[in-house]
Amino acid sequence: MEHRRLGRSGLQVPVLSFGTGTFGGKGEFFQAWGSSDVEEASRLVDICLDAGLTMFDSADIYSAGAAEEVLGEAIKGRRNQVLISTKATFRTGDDPNQVGSSRHHLTNAVETSLRRLGTDHIDLFQLHAFDAMTPPEETLSTLDDLVRAGKIRYVGCSNFSGWHLMKSLAVAERYNLPRYVAHQAYYSLVGRDYECELMPLGLDQGVGAVVWSPLGWGRLTGKIGRDKPIPPGSRLHNAMVDQAGPQIETEYLYRVVDALEAVASETGKTVPQVALNWLLRRPTVSSIIVGARNEEQLRQNLGAVGWSLTPEQVAVLDAASDRPKPYPYWHQASFECNPPPVS
Repeated sequence: MEHRRLGRSGLQVPVLSFGTGTFGGKGEFFQAWGSSDVEEASRLVDICLDAGLTMFDSADIYSAGAAEEVLGEAIKGRRNQVLISTKATFRTGDDPNQVGSSRHHLTNAVETSLRRLGTDHIDLFQLHAFDAMTPPEETLSTLDDLVRAGKIRYVGCSNFSGWHLMKSLAVAERYNLPRYVAHQAYYSLVGRDYECELMPLGLDQGVGAVVWSPLGWGRLTGKIGRDKPIPPGSRLHNAMVDQAGPQIETEYLYRVVDALEAVASETGKTVPQVALNWLLRRPTVSSIIVGARNEEQLRQNLGAVGWSLTPEQVAVLDAASDRPKPYPYWHQASFECNPPPVS
């Protein structure tokens, strides 16, 4: 398993991380993701560790905390072999203060996560969303206190806009507070918005991408194509009907899948393995979060590493997934004093 530095930090992380959203299965939403109990989760952790995948990502809202509890049990006795990444910010209760990135909520969230995980520290703690109501000075000084107390070691964010992230980094620099070294962001062959602003920002400021949903909300699993439409009633179909998650035009999706299938045929790999390998070639990507409901899915995802697409194959996938850039990026691309687009 290849390891990379997490942004501009000294921490080395595996290029694949395991997402524990499938652990617990508590509540209708997360039950649709998966419902691995401690026994199954322990087997999945065994497979991960055998392959050198040592970072496990969770969040306090996954199955209302049950995912963290299952993960904690699954790694019991081998805490020193793993890196734990978890997140907080979303609402966890009815109390007005059980949401956001305030000192009150983050302090309670970290303490609660530590208890559920059965550990004394979190290796990477990330804000799950941007809280526009709490001053970044309050948020970052709280994270500083938690780092100094030894309860968290590195800090990151998730789902921030470019200006959210840059403002936080500026505040951190001004007051000598912890800098976000990771940005957990949505990025895939059918979701390349990350490249417009967040990727150049990550390159400039040393923020590593920890990619979530690298298979485009299940669209790039190999189960969907021109002759394999999205099944009515499936989780992805329902998400599209409800306008939940990224909306993608059908013809664009099929164009990308066509290219993936062609490259998969050339390489002898599967469609998801090719899609993941493409991401591993992208600038700023430190680690890709893969999920699995069972051992077969996990082993298939692990097959995305240990080999590389050729430049010609990357170019085919780039061309098939290319989209017109929004303003002002198309305008900036024409100015001779700007660097060429990130590629």
